[in-house]
Amino acid sequence: MDMLIGGKHISSEDLVDVENPYTGEVIDTVPIAHRQTAQLAIDAANDAKESLVEMSAFKISNKLLNAVTKLQERREEFAQLLCQEVGKPINEALVEVDRSIETLRLSAEEAKRIYGESVPLDAGLNGKGFFAFTQRLPLGVVAAITPFNYPLNLTIHKIAPAIACKNTVIVKPPTEAPLSVIKFCELLDEEFPDGVVNVVTGYGSEIGDYLVCSSEVDKISFTGSVTTGMMISQKAGMKKVTLELGGNDPVIILKDADLDKAVKGIINGAFLNAGQVCMGVKRLIVEDCVADELGKKLVEATEKLIMGNPSDSKTTLGTLISEKAAMQVEETVNNAVGEGAKILTGGAREGAFYSATVIDNVTPDMDLVVRETFGPVAPIIRVHDLDEAIEVANATEYGLQAGVFTADYAAAMRCAQEIEAGTVFVNKQSTFRTDNMPFGGFKNSGVGKEGIKYAVDEMTKTKLIGLNLR
Repeated sequence: MDMLIGGKHISSEDLVDVENPYTGEVIDTVPIAHRQTAQLAIDAANDAKESLVEMSAFKISNKLLNAVTKLQERREEFAQLLCQEVGKPINEALVEVDRSIETLRLSAEEAKRIYGESVPLDAGLNGKGFFAFTQRLPLGVVAAITPFNYPLNLTIHKIAPAIACKNTVIVKPPTEAPLSVIKFCELLDEEFPDGVVNVVTGYGSEIGDYLVCSSEVDKISFTGSVTTGMMISQKAGMKKVTLELGGNDPVIILKDADLDKAVKGIINGAFLNAGQVCMGVKRLIVEDCVADELGKKLVEATEKLIMGNPSDSKTTLGTLISEKAAMQVEETVNNAVGEGAKILTGGAREGAFYSATVIDNVTPDMDLVVRETFGPVAPIIRVHDLDEAIEVANATEYGLQAGVFTADYAAAMRCAQEIEAGTVFVNKQSTFRTDNMPFGGFKNSGVGKEGIKYAVDEMTKTKLIGLNLR
């Protein structure tokens, strides 16, 4: 596939293969863009700003709804593409497309709800006789740098709200999985003037860096690693940034929890998309008196998962994004075993597959749970009581999402208030998101919020207009 810049398909002499992580086969190639190509995209986006600003909110909303219809009609096609480029089981890929459709529809609706407000200046000194109101205006050009794990949905979470509030966009998709992003942007480009949506492919170290540093880009929306996010924040200057970074999400299971309900949540939360989810269950913090029973139930449920061909509808555990990624998970788990942890089930790698793994006797200082392990691993950390559970939950540089399973709502409210995370769910795993909720964490999990209304807030600027009526 080619890049899309100013409504034109553009290639390059340098290409990079896009591989199917299940078969190892090359399914397509994309160009490796360099700085001059990135500048072409910046120029195209800036040239298109006026055409979008002049468009009514009604028209923008309808065009986004047209894109909804087109994506619905091509649901199976996009799901198959996600399955091939990410190694995601087909049923999970279909869910990602469905969420993408919903995200796009929510953005179309939000395009009609970008309100200002009246401001009572007479509440301040010398304000009597003035009438003031605010407008929310587009920033200009938004650069979206997106990850491989949910390439379609997370891209739409950035570019659809941006367009809804009349920003033009430049997308830098993940090198490992750019195809669904390019195909969607081509679909969106059919609805809007040339240059409203642009796609540049290549390596973040060159293209991403150029977009971040450009004075002609007004906003960076990035989802990825903490290390890259920190570099972006240092280089972005005065432009606005939204950074959705890592997670080390805890789920606390207390002695009075419904263990069957907890296990069901953990299975989905730890093993969804082969554990490659920023808000995935990364740490099970379990009161010791129920840890053995929970471990037994969790092993029974884990061993029912079917690892295999992602295109097979019976498959419930696909590959990681690459064999290298699977090897990193394997090494991390083996190191924990060397330090005294015990594998209850799983712990095997074959190519880009890593089996769903439950590992007990994990201590809070093991690398497995100090850093974000991006794979299908459910580590059990045993604690004595609620106080220790909350202390362990907060002993991390991350603060994205968390969950607690308990029948004691006093304990649940303590967790909700004291756990340092952007979201805390009660009797639900951390791996849960609706596409309209505010999404974003504390500490090194990032800055800013996504979720359509909240993304629009991040992608607009406020102007005050005051009238002297004296």
